[in-house]
Amino acid sequence: MIPYGKQNIEEKDIEAVVDVLKSDFLTQGPQVPLFEEEISRYTGSQYTIAVNSATSALHLACLALGLTKGDILWTSPNSFVASANCALYCGAKVDFVDINPKTYNLSIESLEKKLIESEINNTLPKVVVPVHFAGQSCDMEKIFLLSKKYNFRIIEDASHAIGGEYKKTKVGNCKFSDMTVFSFHPVKIITTGEGGAITTNSINLAEKLKILRSHGITKEKKIMSHYDGDWFYEQIELGFNYRMTDIQAALGRSQLTRIDKFVEERHKIYLKYKKNLKNLPVILPFHENFVYSSLHLYPILISDESNKKRDEVFNYLREKGVFVNVHYIPIHSQPFYQNLGFARNSFPNAMEYYKKTISLPIFPGLTNQNILFVTDMLSKALK
Repeated sequence: MIPYGKQNIEEKDIEAVVDVLKSDFLTQGPQVPLFEEEISRYTGSQYTIAVNSATSALHLACLALGLTKGDILWTSPNSFVASANCALYCGAKVDFVDINPKTYNLSIESLEKKLIESEINNTLPKVVVPVHFAGQSCDMEKIFLLSKKYNFRIIEDASHAIGGEYKKTKVGNCKFSDMTVFSFHPVKIITTGEGGAITTNSINLAEKLKILRSHGITKEKKIMSHYDGDWFYEQIELGFNYRMTDIQAALGRSQLTRIDKFVEERHKIYLKYKKNLKNLPVILPFHENFVYSSLHLYPILISDESNKKRDEVFNYLREKGVFVNVHYIPIHSQPFYQNLGFARNSFPNAMEYYKKTISLPIFPGLTNQNILFVTDMLSKALK
């Protein structure tokens, strides 16, 4: 079986984890702060807060911006449900902006049109969460300019995109956003097993995030109401246990040393697919000239020129041992969101994309033989 994605673990990763297991600290030790410093250095951000998942990161980012009941968050329907659920965790409402049919990212034109209409209706969002689908950054500068005009905050959902670039700068530098969220799930660019991180350039947001990720508790004398001794702490917010362990951070630090190598290898696979699939009735991924994708996913569309439907191709490939997947089922079409009042046809570009898409295997370690097998089976599936 060839999976659509998988982790790349080397002996040095194992040694890093074993070193922590032999140390005095399995959690709340030195590894997490070091990992945070290294992510900030890599992305060019001022601050990084590591947490136990990207879902936790999205939740904390929303809380840090004060998202609450009566507020509205907008995001892309072409994402995992966490991109929208984070608003509901805060008691806020969710709405979606349809995708660009070429990039599969949030459409700038649809966003601007919806903002104009919402200003008239007094339903403007407090927060917009652009999702960097498959590793390709959204056009953040344009979204940032709209945020200044319509007064919304921005959380980049870069769960797919660490290692990618936007206009020659690393995704996560937060030049055009309040915060950026990363995922370190095993199928992502680097892994900590499970885990996530938030980058920001705001010290106020960073301090808020640190308190919220650990029960809302502080040991900082300067913000306590009083101080009884070195053992003392105060709960000043309703927080959560969203901490990352030192075991996870050690793995992440080791992985981070190879991140550019991982992305380069994904680009080599991308080029091989591009060459091998050019004569098949499929639509290949499109990248804007101002981005360098981290290529977390390789989504193709089954063209209308093919006499095969997506489901037929999907089932054939899985029967042959190519474990393709579909990214994503549009969030608004899920039963939970249908019960909130969303109609399936509300975001036609996302639905049209969903009907035709398949994610082919792409990950470091995918061999030339694997790639040839995948393309051969896809060719046969399309006949």
